[in-house]
Amino acid sequence: MIEESAPRVPETELERARWHKSTYSGSNNGCVEHASLASGRHAVRDTKDRSLGAHTFGPEQWQAFVAAVRDGSL
Repeated sequence: MIEESAPRVPETELERARWHKSTYSGSNNGCVEHASLASGRHAVRDTKDRSLGAHTFGPEQWQAFVAAVRDGSL
């Protein structure tokens, strides 16, 4: 299980982030974007509805998330 226990990332850090569409995004508008943040954390958001905000991960949690995506458990 991937848990998020760190404090919230300041909104200004998310606004300044350089977002990239994930290569794992589907072709049926199921797109997600990723950003490496200045704090060393990682963020993921829904491309279609950015108003939903972003999920953020520390480095270890990010590696667990990526591994879960790659092995199909997410």
